[in-house]
Amino acid sequence: MQLQPVIPFEPIRAEKPPTAGKWTAQIKWDGVRILTYYEGEQCRLINRKLHDRTRQYPELNEPRSYCTAQSFILDGEIIAFDQERPSFTEVMKRDSLRKEPSIERAVKQTPVVYMVYDILYCNGNWVTGQKLSDRQELLKSVLVPGEHVQLVQNYYDPEMLLNVMKQHQMEGIVSKDLDSTYAINGKDSRWQKTKLYKDIHAVIGGVTLRGRTVNSLLLGLYEQGQLRYIGHAGTGKLSVANWRDLTTRIQPLIVADNSFVNKPMRSQDAIWLRPVLTVKVQFLEWTQRGTMRQPSIQAIVDTPAAQCTL
Repeated sequence: MQLQPVIPFEPIRAEKPPTAGKWTAQIKWDGVRILTYYEGEQCRLINRKLHDRTRQYPELNEPRSYCTAQSFILDGEIIAFDQERPSFTEVMKRDSLRKEPSIERAVKQTPVVYMVYDILYCNGNWVTGQKLSDRQELLKSVLVPGEHVQLVQNYYDPEMLLNVMKQHQMEGIVSKDLDSTYAINGKDSRWQKTKLYKDIHAVIGGVTLRGRTVNSLLLGLYEQGQLRYIGHAGTGKLSVANWRDLTTRIQPLIVADNSFVNKPMRSQDAIWLRPVLTVKVQFLEWTQRGTMRQPSIQAIVDTPAAQCTL
């Protein structure tokens, strides 16, 4: 029997970590959410949008090397490092690949680690109805940590962990109720993420150029079917090669008219685009005008533009 992919349990956003109750806190890894499915023969890696990513991460295609269960579904994040800390940009170098030669080169150039924090299915039985503390004990008993697979650690003082993350310029934490069951395709306050920076996936509605190369993006989110301008960004983690590639990709998308419902800043020099391409953007906070303060482009992503909403 082949296990059908499921949409994982998601945390809600919380401005501050919880202080009362039975909670554990875990580092929020700036990676790609992946569930691993193994029924005794074939191993599959599926992301939270139910897209198959098995080919992209061949290091994880030998499930018996990192889990002793005869069948399982593991939940976690695949991360890659930019010097000392996890980087979404780095892991997207792996996640976006499709051709075998490129994947083989990337295995050496951009190593990854699968940070596992939950188990949904084990040895023929669903365990989603068990409380988190019991699932974590089960996970600890079957997972075999190694070079490419690690068990995510628990910390029992969420506020302390958040302060440590702030010192190390990490993304934030996820606090989890130790009594919580696992809600497939669910999202509620039993899991809470507290982020030091906000991030969104936004639509590119226009660009500006320096010479002949794109150097800044005019970004928007959909609100009631209309694309609302939320600011422009020209800094972040895109490489020179990324900017050149983006310059090529926008050519068939250039249009005469502005797609934003509100007038963007820097519109005089803008080249307008059909709103198709999307990026992940990190920023400090929203301004009173509804634009992002200190936006930083993290990566070009494949999120459908219609899903980028306020």
